[in-house]
Amino acid sequence: MKQVLTQEERLDFLIVYLLQEQIKYKFNSIPETVEEKRQLFRSLMNIRPPVPIGSEYLKVQNEYLKERLIEKGITEKASLKSIQPGLYLWKGDITTLAVDAIVNAANRQMLGCFVPCHPCIDNAIHTYAGVQLRLECDRIMSEQQSEEPIGRAKITKAYNLPCRYVLHTVGPVIYRDVSEKDCILLSSCYHACLDLAVAYNLKSVAFCCISTGEFHFPNKLAAEIAIQTVKEYQEKNPDTIEVIFNVFKDIDYEIYNSLLQ
Repeated sequence: MKQVLTQEERLDFLIVYLLQEQIKYKFNSIPETVEEKRQLFRSLMNIRPPVPIGSEYLKVQNEYLKERLIEKGITEKASLKSIQPGLYLWKGDITTLAVDAIVNAANRQMLGCFVPCHPCIDNAIHTYAGVQLRLECDRIMSEQQSEEPIGRAKITKAYNLPCRYVLHTVGPVIYRDVSEKDCILLSSCYHACLDLAVAYNLKSVAFCCISTGEFHFPNKLAAEIAIQTVKEYQEKNPDTIEVIFNVFKDIDYEIYNSLLQ
């Protein structure tokens, strides 16, 4: 009978595999604590280029990530309470949310964040989905042969996430003052994601706060645009889709909550 690996044994296997993939990391030692091992594993996943990977790795990785999800806890949409008809506000980890689709605030390369353990949503989603997500994004971008335009959306599988799909959209980057064009492009991100969700017959979508992190869009203005765009879309397309505004920070929760009351 085949031995079932413990979570830590799976983690050790995955780290050794990723270290041995690249010569410059081959002789790195494995940390002693589980937390340090998790951080190293995430870092190695983050920097890994979208190249083919063995089936044994994928099997162990999928088992490990599924168990990690159970450890973190899954939030079912049925447990959420609507704040307005068809609208929800939830503060938590979007990678644990079981809905039809979650939205990823992507960059124009659409391959995920390559900065080890970076706190952005793009990094988290790619980490807990598994390496397959970067591989699928790479296939999409190879066919496109150009950077992803701002204000559009792409759909991929969710792999080891509890949602069914991931919608990827690139928001505007704010360098100085917010322009009218920036506002239109941000609204287009929400509209494009909703259009894509409806095209795939999805009934629930969780939006992160697009462009408000590393892209520096002011939080309150971004929330106003998000809520207005979603409400107008639902009015024009009644009973098609429910929307969850997902926030991670207290300040964003307070902003959305005040605007939705």
